[in-house]
Amino acid sequence: MSYREDHFLKFQPDKTSEWPDYTTGQSPEKDRELFLRMLKKGIHGFCYSIYEEGQKPGDIIGESQIRKRMQILKFHTRWIRSFSCIEGNQFIPVIAREMGLKTLVGAWLGDDREKNEMEIDNLIRLAREGFVDIAAVGNEVLYRDDLSEGELLEYIDRVKKAIPGVPVGYVDAYYEFSARPALTSVCDVILSNCYPFWEGTPLEYSMEHVIQMYEQAYRAGNGKQVIITETGWPTAGGAFGGAIPSEENAISYFINIHSWAQERGVDVFHFSSFDESWKVGAEGDLGAHWGIWDKSEKLKF
Repeated sequence: MSYREDHFLKFQPDKTSEWPDYTTGQSPEKDRELFLRMLKKGIHGFCYSIYEEGQKPGDIIGESQIRKRMQILKFHTRWIRSFSCIEGNQFIPVIAREMGLKTLVGAWLGDDREKNEMEIDNLIRLAREGFVDIAAVGNEVLYRDDLSEGELLEYIDRVKKAIPGVPVGYVDAYYEFSARPALTSVCDVILSNCYPFWEGTPLEYSMEHVIQMYEQAYRAGNGKQVIITETGWPTAGGAFGGAIPSEENAISYFINIHSWAQERGVDVFHFSSFDESWKVGAEGDLGAHWGIWDKSEKLKF
């Protein structure tokens, strides 16, 4: 995704600040060793990449395909985030729970009201059956202008009433929670996407920037828990402003964001787990290269 420039934080790096850089002074080889140690130890969460080569949203995905990638992820994370509850995505939280993982389960909302009903009904069903630890009603639907804020609030209220006891939130860019206090107030938890890359921030200032994003969402939530539901760095593609995609930069960002998160006790879901070629259509050549594993489930680093 590429944030709207009229809304995002106008970041100006403080070149005198001493932000921790866990890869400073390390060679690329040492960084890769540290990355592998961290991955083996495991991070809080991964966004689940469901689509293999030649597949795209709208395709029906079977349980065996989901299970194959979950077998890889279960050794490197405690949580899985899914984006939809239809077209096979509804199996993701079931299989994750089977493998001992916790789940942040999303209902994908858009301008298709019939599909929205299916998404909401399946999210409620999965939660009532015990497969949902946190429910996300919509993902960047306001960013895409697919629904009005009022319509979104109605969906959130409906889900909250149907599954008391399960925390319910909405996923969007960090700045939406500052701009929309009514939305923020109904969320049990603030589910915030934070991408310094998509705001053109050079790697050396990316941690300072992402921390400011997190703190802006935290202030908007008046003390509610903020979960960073997406953040990452692509390994290939064209530059975006001062942000340069590369394997070395992706490794550095992974090390830095998850080291900070563990020290601060912030829950972070890494975007993404596996490369997905279909995203080229939405995001250009960058879109297909956000995974820690490639499209064939091979670890890149």
